[in-house]
Amino acid sequence: MNGKKIVKEGYNTIAPDYLKIRHQNSADVQLLHDLVQRLPRRAKVLDAGCGAGVPITKFLSQFFEVTGVDFAEAQIELARTLVPEAHFLCQDITELNFPECSFDAICSYYTLIHIPREEHQSVLLNFRRMLTPKGLLLLCMGADDIEDDIADYWGVPMYWSHYDADTNIEMIKECGFSIFWSKIVEDSTDPESSHLFVLGQNKKNDNDNLSNVIT
Repeated sequence: MNGKKIVKEGYNTIAPDYLKIRHQNSADVQLLHDLVQRLPRRAKVLDAGCGAGVPITKFLSQFFEVTGVDFAEAQIELARTLVPEAHFLCQDITELNFPECSFDAICSYYTLIHIPREEHQSVLLNFRRMLTPKGLLLLCMGADDIEDDIADYWGVPMYWSHYDADTNIEMIKECGFSIFWSKIVEDSTDPESSHLFVLGQNKKNDNDNLSNVIT
């Protein structure tokens, strides 16, 4: 099973239709206000798994210098048109190689849940490496235990893989983050699904050397 291939092809196919079902005022988008209140204006923010850039990247770009990354070409093409004030890269977030301390915050919505869960820890550690000391992490993860699942999603096959909420919270802590809050929030595109959202902070000190953390 090639879960990543399924996800990439799926989002490339449904990109315009998926954009139509994202809601500006949904509960998950409202969580961004807490991130905004904790960061200075023009802070550098990474939107990891940005999709078409709406609504998350567009909202963040009102306040910050935002870089959006997604591996679905159709999504990135839309994002560059819809959010011209942000910078976008077409890349797999499991392979990001930005320099250490590149970002003041990293936001990632509905992305890790589509990555094989055995890779989640390495992604979190890489996020930590790319964050400044005390940098913030607003993250969407799974609320239930799903090892591998493929099902229809808006007319295309889609892949999911994640641990339950308690396991994910412990993983985030073990990767070097303190947690301000965690919440189970309804999926804005699928009322039958809910996900874990966590706002955390990098506990890295200025003297830490994380250049060799990802192996």
